[in-house]
Amino acid sequence: MLNVLSLLIGIVAGLIAAFGIIPFVGWANWFVIPIAGLGLVLGLISRRKEGQILNVVVIAIALVRLSLGGGFI
Repeated sequence: MLNVLSLLIGIVAGLIAAFGIIPFVGWANWFVIPIAGLGLVLGLISRRKEGQILNVVVIAIALVRLSLGGGFI
């Protein structure tokens, strides 16, 4: 159950991160990191790895976008 919740949180964070790739909307990635972090914690509690992997990828994409856009990391 926690893995499914982690996957859902990761999908929502991924959609927000995809929106944050648009120029002048990079600030949205600041909201992605804590949301995906919550999903990562739920994924760590569960037994399966899919939620963990998805949330780590979303966090990495958000961090790369923030670093390219000049946001503080």
